[in-house]
Amino acid sequence: MFKKIWLVFLCFVFLIGIYAENSEIKLPEPKKNGDLSIERALENRRSIRRYSSKPLSLKEVSQLLWAAQGITNKRGYRTAPSAGALYPLKLYIIAKNVESLKKGTYKYLPQGHKLIKIKSNTNIEEVYKGALSQWSIKEASANIIFGADFSITEEKYKNRAKQYVYQETGHAAQNVYLQAESLEIGTVVVGAFYEDEIKSAVGMNDSETPICIMPVGKVK
Repeated sequence: MFKKIWLVFLCFVFLIGIYAENSEIKLPEPKKNGDLSIERALENRRSIRRYSSKPLSLKEVSQLLWAAQGITNKRGYRTAPSAGALYPLKLYIIAKNVESLKKGTYKYLPQGHKLIKIKSNTNIEEVYKGALSQWSIKEASANIIFGADFSITEEKYKNRAKQYVYQETGHAAQNVYLQAESLEIGTVVVGAFYEDEIKSAVGMNDSETPICIMPVGKVK
């Protein structure tokens, strides 16, 4: 009898752990009327590789993710253009120093503007080494990882798909740059890394491929 009770208890703890690991976090509503003009943001945009130790707020993280892939109307169109409106991009964020957000890896869900926790034990050292020891990744308060499921676009556009997906990543990454400038946050696009190592460290699905990393943090 005691063994049965013990087994039931262990199963309960296991299920609670799974639920906690995949719990959803509703992000703050994004701001739609910033103080910086698009022209000034374009003029000031620069790649920033060194960051202060000040934490990012959850509101700032929300704004950055919305800028990259947020839904902007009832038909599901997003902030960045996508060939055929297929939206193959998958965004992850590794939180290290974000207020009101525990350390770990989260996947951004544009529908509902929320995060789902993928991993709570993300080792930023693995990401750092997988990206050829680029210091900005280790120093950042968070790292946004752009991945893509190429098969989504390939179904319609065949061998043109990769070109379209890479273009789409560029559009979304520039959105993050401009939003970061508006928020006085530094960022840079990191494209040099070992795909398999980053995919494993982040916990991406088998169908997804990492394309770039954008470390983000307060400007020194």
